[in-house]
Amino acid sequence: MKTNKAAAKRYKLTGTGKVKFKHPGLRHNQGNKSRKRKMKMRSKAILFNGDTWHVAGLLPYGSLL
Repeated sequence: MKTNKAAAKRYKLTGTGKVKFKHPGLRHNQGNKSRKRKMKMRSKAILFNGDTWHVAGLLPYGSLL
């Protein structure tokens, strides 16, 4: 099985098997966003457990299941 390289660049697995991703929206139009909103987008987020099965097919060599 092949790893989806687009997904491999966007998602990382934690040690406990959760999926970590970067918040979108920090590339342009930052003048319209508040400072608080931009600060929150800088941090990493954990993917909702119900959506991890989507990523499980794209990253077959991670321990998601």
